[in-house]
Amino acid sequence: MRNSSASSAVNQEEPEYSPRIRFARPELDVLVRNWTVVDMHFHSRYSDGLNDIPAIAERARRLNIGIALTDHNAVEGAVRISEYRDVFSIPGIEITSREGAHLLAYFYTVDELVRFYETELTPYLGREIMSSSWLSMESLVASVRRYRGVVVFPHPYCAMFTGVCNPVFTRRRQNFLLSAVDGIEVVNAGNMHRWNLKSAALVFNTDMGLTGGSDGHNLFQLGRAVTCTSSPKTAEAFLDAVRNRQACVVGKEINILRKMTTTGMKIRNNLRNSPDLFGKNVRYGCAVINRRSRRIKERIKKYRAGQI
Repeated sequence: MRNSSASSAVNQEEPEYSPRIRFARPELDVLVRNWTVVDMHFHSRYSDGLNDIPAIAERARRLNIGIALTDHNAVEGAVRISEYRDVFSIPGIEITSREGAHLLAYFYTVDELVRFYETELTPYLGREIMSSSWLSMESLVASVRRYRGVVVFPHPYCAMFTGVCNPVFTRRRQNFLLSAVDGIEVVNAGNMHRWNLKSAALVFNTDMGLTGGSDGHNLFQLGRAVTCTSSPKTAEAFLDAVRNRQACVVGKEINILRKMTTTGMKIRNNLRNSPDLFGKNVRYGCAVINRRSRRIKERIKKYRAGQI
C-alpha cells in the first residue's frame, strides 16, 4: 500500500483507482462524480446508534452517498430507510454469533432481508438487542447462503472478541470461515489503524472481496469510510461488484476523542447486556492467555533445539 499516492489520488478531480484500498479521508464530492459510493456499515437507534432514520436519511442525502444500515440483530432501520426513494440503500444487518464475533450480511432486496431475519434469525436471538444469537458463526454463514446475499466479516482484527480473527476461534476454524464468505471489511473508521492494516493484508493474502464502512453510531461518522464501485446504482449491481472483487475502499479512522465519545455511547446502550458481555470477555481473556502461553512454550522449545 502506498499511502502518499493514495492521498493524492483521492484529491484528484478524476481519481485513478488501481489500488483497491486507500487510507485517506474520502473526498465524497469528487468520488460521487464517477463512482457509486456507499458507507457499508452504519447503526441507528434500532440497535446501539444515536440517530433516527429521518436524520440518517437526510445526512446521506446531503453527502450524496448510499448507505447500508446494519443494525445489530435488527432490520427495522434498514426497512425504513429503504422507503426513502431518493436515498440509495443496501439492505443489511450485523449479526452477533454465539461466540460473540460479528457478521455483516447484505441482501439483494429488502424482502429477502426480512424473510431471512424472520425465518433464520428471530427464533435464535438473545434477550437483548445486543446479545449474542444462539447460532455459531458457521451456522450463520450457512443460513445467509440460503438467500441471495453477500457475507462480509467486519473488523476481523480489533481489540475485542467481535472480530473473527480472534483466539476464541482456532486457526483451522478461521481458515474455514474465511473461505466461506465473500469479503472482509478492510477499513472500519471506528477501528484502530493497525487493525485495519492487518485486515487489508488479510485481503491481499486471500484475494477476497472487500468493503469499507464507518461503523458509525453518530451522524458525524457517516461517510468516513466508503465502498466504491463503477456499477449502476442498484443493490444487485453493487453487491455483484463486491462479490466479484470489483470494489475499492477509501477511508480513514476517526480521531481518538471521537472514538471515546462513540465508545461511551455504546457502553450506555450495552448496560442491560452486561452479563452476556462479561461472559464473552472472560472467554476471550482466557483464549488470549492460552495463545500467549503456547507461543512462549514454542519459543522455549525452539531455543532449546538451537533454532533461535
